[in-house]
Amino acid sequence: MDETSKQLVKETRSTVAAKPGIPARYDYENERNGVSNLFMFYEPFGGKRYVSITDRRTKVDWALQIKELLDNHYPNARKVVLVMDNLNTHTGASLYEAFPPHEVRRLLDRLEIHYTPKHGSWLNIAEIELRVITGQCLNRRIPDKQVLEREVAQWQNQRNFLQAKVDWRFSTDDARIKLKRLYPTLST
Repeated sequence: MDETSKQLVKETRSTVAAKPGIPARYDYENERNGVSNLFMFYEPFGGKRYVSITDRRTKVDWALQIKELLDNHYPNARKVVLVMDNLNTHTGASLYEAFPPHEVRRLLDRLEIHYTPKHGSWLNIAEIELRVITGQCLNRRIPDKQVLEREVAQWQNQRNFLQAKVDWRFSTDDARIKLKRLYPTLST
């Protein structure tokens, strides 16, 4: 799981359509129209991703996303393993701000959380998938949240249909070198 923000930008002038031999013309001037947050959940073995768009990224927003993940996307899973960074909103305590204690316990009993090491967000495959959506879908002006939701849903549906997977090349041997300080030293 990872998240990012997208600045919403409106055009202030109409684009002049392309003509033979003349490219389309865009005005550099634009109008800022707020920011939306994207939560990305990515299932690496199934090639599935779930992207939700929110107005903010508070503890309650994160808690609602976790409930959605467990109850709607994986309702029959006994345990969901979640890899994410150490953002202050990404804790079991955030669930208490959104739900009563018995609901928090129910959710936490089904969740196994693994945090990426500090400065190790590149170990989070969802972050790689966020780079993919940025390059394929979000690398242009998007005027408002409704257009963002529509575009992201189309992108998500297409990637899920194709079961597109991240080409993860980081091996255990690489980890033992790069993350040497995290592995125990065995004495002989």
